[in-house]
Amino acid sequence: MKKTYRIEVDCANCANKMEEAAGKIPGIADVTVNFMTQKMIVDFADGADADTVMKQVVKACKKVEDDCEIYL
Repeated sequence: MKKTYRIEVDCANCANKMEEAAGKIPGIADVTVNFMTQKMIVDFADGADADTVMKQVVKACKKVEDDCEIYL
């Protein structure tokens, strides 16, 4: 299942850090963070609960970039 989330991030480097952090979360098959469009496209692994996984993604992204926002 693929979902797109609106994000708020200040720079392309920060977007890359968010992408790396999100990609390490169990339940994520693939993730792309696009700084130019301010969007995060998440492809969830089969059987993953999107809400639970995204809570972990937000937590991980806040660790690497504390002023980022992911609108769930």
